Amino acid sequence: MRRYKYYFILAFLALTAFACVFAFLYYIPARASSLYGSPAGHLSISNRIEYSARLLMHGDALMIPLSSNGIIQPFRIEQGEAVISIANRLENFGFITSADAFYDYAVYTGIDLTIQAGDFKLSPAQSIIDIAQALQKFSPTDASLVILPGWRMEEIAASLPTSGLPITPEAFLAAAATSPAVLAPFSPNSMEGFFFPDTYTLPRETTVEQLLDIIARNFTVRITDDLQAGFANRGLTIYQAIILASIVEREAVRKEEAPQIASVYLNRLVIGMKLDADPTVQYALGYQVDTNSWWKSPLTWNDLNVNSPYNTYQFIGLPPAPISNPSLAALQAVAFPQLTSYYYFRAACDGSGYHVFATTLEEQIANACP
Repeated sequence: MRRYKYYFILAFLALTAFACVFAFLYYIPARASSLYGSPAGHLSISNRIEYSARLLMHGDALMIPLSSNGIIQPFRIEQGEAVISIANRLENFGFITSADAFYDYAVYTGIDLTIQAGDFKLSPAQSIIDIAQALQKFSPTDASLVILPGWRMEEIAASLPTSGLPITPEAFLAAAATSPAVLAPFSPNSMEGFFFPDTYTLPRETTVEQLLDIIARNFTVRITDDLQAGFANRGLTIYQAIILASIVEREAVRKEEAPQIASVYLNRLVIGMKLDADPTVQYALGYQVDTNSWWKSPLTWNDLNVNSPYNTYQFIGLPPAPISNPSLAALQAVAFPQLTSYYYFRAACDGSGYHVFATTLEEQIANACP
């Protein structure tokens, strides 16, 4: 009997060892590849396994930006600068949360061999993956315009002087007050809401008309048949969906909550309840000189009484036009919201950026911070 017990233990240890080997040789690389793409071809098998495991250990750090409202700032890479030095400076300058995560991703993808020396424009609102990819697209003959999710047109205009494009903010805003012909099927009042967040690498001689046309065409490509069908299933036109997505974009500090937040607003629209969306009030209030921001926070009770058709505390239904330029994630949240019975949400009390959701007003009041 003792001998059989010994064999059982050996068999268990052998199976455990096999499972560990299988995880390292197959599962971990496959999982990393599904999340972060294929590893660089020059990496050895052992290096592929090692860096795959490292990326998985970093979890969400690679995909979640340091800040949802980061300001674009210059960043210079010197000729011959080591990737580890670049990673450390990115963390020290407040662009990313982890130098190690940046380094591991750069080595895994091979970006460490293609990062270029030069001057870049980066923001903590970009994820580590976004920044790593942006650093290999530099060309001294090109200009680069970065549009961040949730920006309004004026914020895009303010970034133009550092883009390398010969377009003034004033000329940009004047031209964006109307929309290119390619957007005619969506019936927009202006291009607000249709500036798809992306990095636009363009010839430096690009005119404002060419810029708006390029951005508009990028937007039309992103509005797939699936998205349009999703909007229709929610009872929304494409333009209405973009308006709602522009609100969801500003509300969803944690992007994984966007489908829940979209469900709250959709539920309210169905029963004719006011949206009571803070970002619409912020949009109505406009630029705040004291904070150098277009998005006043926190809002006061007096702010909620601002006389504007964009004030969803005063008027039932959607505002007349988008209040920001939504990302694909926000558009998808409106097309494919989480199906909930929620009609309320408020910021969690721990400062995490998450929200707590409620079905009734009584639950909403009970969720108030002490």
